[in-house]
Amino acid sequence: MNDTLRFAPALATGVGSLPGGDAREAAKTATGSFEDFPHLPELPARGPGADMIGRTAGMLVELYARVEPSGWRIGDRPGRDTRRARSWLGEDLDALEEYTQGYEGLLKVQAVGPWTLAASLELRNGEAALSDPGAARDLAASLAEGLRLHLDEVRRRVPGATLVLQLDEPSLTAVLRGQVKTASGYRTHRAVDRQIVEATLRDVVGVHDGGPVVVHSCAPDVPFALLRRAGVAGISFDFSLLTERDDEVIGEAVEGGTRLFAGVVPGTDAPLSDPAGSVMGVRTLWRRLGLRPGLLPEAVTLTPACGLAGASPAYARAAYAHCVRAARSLADNPE
Repeated sequence: MNDTLRFAPALATGVGSLPGGDAREAAKTATGSFEDFPHLPELPARGPGADMIGRTAGMLVELYARVEPSGWRIGDRPGRDTRRARSWLGEDLDALEEYTQGYEGLLKVQAVGPWTLAASLELRNGEAALSDPGAARDLAASLAEGLRLHLDEVRRRVPGATLVLQLDEPSLTAVLRGQVKTASGYRTHRAVDRQIVEATLRDVVGVHDGGPVVVHSCAPDVPFALLRRAGVAGISFDFSLLTERDDEVIGEAVEGGTRLFAGVVPGTDAPLSDPAGSVMGVRTLWRRLGLRPGLLPEAVTLTPACGLAGASPAYARAAYAHCVRAARSLADNPE
């Protein structure tokens, strides 16, 4: 287990996506809001190739994808859609580099994880790559190599940063439960064996060479125990979706050194309570679990509940500022 996140101070960061299409403005927002833990912004409003599936498809090595009416489909060669995805990622990295000159600290980059990618990318027959175990394996291997190259590129551009890799896995629970629909929409793909899911995640997590990897899902029933076994350093989730059924696995995660990225601020425009009110649920959970209050700042990072692509620019900036103030409240008064 990587300890970089375990002993970091109380922090806040973003999940990934922001509204609008201006890379420099987004980089300015992410780095200016989170001085201790900025992230590489994603701007899906620019269109196909800037969306999370297309962006990650553009990182794949020796696999390519193109946009079809039904979604992203694996193809034989890089085309216009691949070039567009890579161009936008390059633009985002240029902007990030500009705003992180001399930066030394945690820096988060995001990509879609292997199982959500396999549930979202289509094969030539129109079915998800998930339907073919061999295709899913090839996709995970291509993703792992692409992430290795991407991390190297970010290290070159921001050499003082400690990189945190976030894998977005909103479809993970559906993959485990056999709830991913087939192309017809009338059936679902069979559930993938948990050991295969775990082993694949462990392989992709391993590309970060011992660096911290966080898995994000804003879906219900995040598989905390499986993710911990796969070697992640942190788990990012929508705090409002937790139930008391999750108490035991949350407690085990904290005691095992896994950092919680608690999404406590709404992802779309909504009234914001006072910062202390936003973390009241986190404090309540801590008391219910019988955990030491002083552990809170060491174990929790605050984020929006999900990406902010659907929010207004003004709300996105306010939500980021709110996360920072809430984290400060948690650090100053953990009880």
